[in-house]
This record gives sequence, C-alpha cells and structure tokens, in this order.
Amino acid sequence: MTVTEIVRPMSIPRMSDAEVAAVHVSAPRVIRSEWLKMRTLRSSWLTMALAIASVPGIGIAIAWSTERDWANMRVREKGHFDPLGDPLSGFNLAQLAIGVLAILIVAGEYSGGMIRATLAAVPKRVPVLAAKVFVFTTLTLVTMLPTAILTFFVSEHILSAVHIQTSWSTPNVSRIVIGVALYLTVVAALAMGIGAIVRNVAGGIGAFVGILLVLPVIAEALPQTWGDRINKWLPSNAGQALMSVASDNTTLSPWRGFIVFSAYAVGTLIVAAVLLRRRDA
Repeated sequence: MTVTEIVRPMSIPRMSDAEVAAVHVSAPRVIRSEWLKMRTLRSSWLTMALAIASVPGIGIAIAWSTERDWANMRVREKGHFDPLGDPLSGFNLAQLAIGVLAILIVAGEYSGGMIRATLAAVPKRVPVLAAKVFVFTTLTLVTMLPTAILTFFVSEHILSAVHIQTSWSTPNVSRIVIGVALYLTVVAALAMGIGAIVRNVAGGIGAFVGILLVLPVIAEALPQTWGDRINKWLPSNAGQALMSVASDNTTLSPWRGFIVFSAYAVGTLIVAAVLLRRRDA
C-alpha cells in the first residue's frame, strides 16, 4: 500500500438527481422523525414510565390499604371513601409527568439548538408542531387508556373483599375510567402548546403548573359567589368534570367540561403555531 493510498480521502456516496427529487417532506416522514427523536431519549421513557406507573401504583395501593383497614375505619372515613374515584386518583401525578415530558419534547429542542436543524428540514414549521402533538398525544392515549382500565379492574377486585367495589356496568363508570385517559391526552396537547409558546423548559413547566394547579387554588380563595362562577371554567376543573359522577351549579357537565378543556388546548396550539411561523428559531 502506497502513501498516496493511505492518505486518499474516503469517497462519499452521492445521491443522484432522481433520488434527491424523490425525497420530499411529507407528513408520515415528519411524524416518523419526531417519533424517532422522542423514543431515543432516555428521559422520555423514564418520565413516561412514571406517568404509566403512577395510576395503577397509587390506585392499587389505595385499594389495598383500604381493604386491609376497612374494619377499623371510622364511619366518617367510610362515608368519604369513593371506591371509583379514589383508586383512579393517581392521574394527578400522571398529569405532572406527562406535562413535564411534553414541555421537554418541545422546549428542549430550543434549549439544545436542535430546533434549527428540524426547521431546516421542514421549512413550513407548522407540520413539525403538528407531528410532535400527534406522536405524543397518541402515545399518551394508547398507554393511559389500558392503564386506567387495568387500575379500575384490579382495584375493584381488591375492594370486593369488603363488598365496596363498583361494577363496570354501573352508570357513568365507563365514562369516568375512559375519561382519565382522555383528560391526560388533552393535558399532553395543552402542555406541548405551552412549551412551544414559552420555548424554555423551566418557564414552560412553571406556566403549566400555574395554569393547571395554582389557578384553582387562587380561585378557591375568592369569595364563594365569585369562586363558583370562575372555578368551573378553569382548564383543569373543566377537564376533570369528565371524571365526576354528577354535576351541579359549581361544575360543568362532564362532556361540556371536556369540550371546554379541549378548547383551551386547541387555542394554545393555535397560538403556538402562529408564533412558530413568525418568530426566529
């Protein structure tokens, strides 16, 4: 082997003009690229695992501890126990994990500078946001729906030992269990919109927590006449109406509340799409 052969640069394969012309940006390809980016991050799987595990983990623990201590519980405690809602209360932790991950997926690209490469590959920009939302909301629905159903059946089986279980055929039960997955799916969309607007991980998480968790607390501090009018229209309260057994003057009806919550998410994503087109990366 001669010195010339040693130092000769490696030849780089080049695509023909026909091959280049055949490669174009399409919705399936953008979706595939977003799925690839999300599933190759270890933080994505860890955070999603926390969201998935929190619903059955907390729910089954509540059912098991209640079944074990039922005979020793006070009458007031037994009266306050909700055999359907309490085992599904793990969605509160799940929404935090899903919201944080959604913001990381969107705002994290701005922090690392990867968004420039992404937008260079997809110059129209809006399809990028649409693909991110489609991938993550689909993942959330596909994972949280069976998780909520599993949590219901396992916890109700545990509670059957003390005869306080709830049947799937009971009115509103299927709507409430499926509503957990629908609520968390909209939470994912709302959080992605917030992340795209704020474009900062810490700021996005702060805004998400403030909107979903802090605003209801502030509204509770208002005079009751004001609080009753405002509280039911707040995003989280409107969305969680889907998981309530009955509605009254202080809450929206289940499906009306879910529509209002979905409107918040859609409105946030529209603002995010407009800003994405107008602002520099």
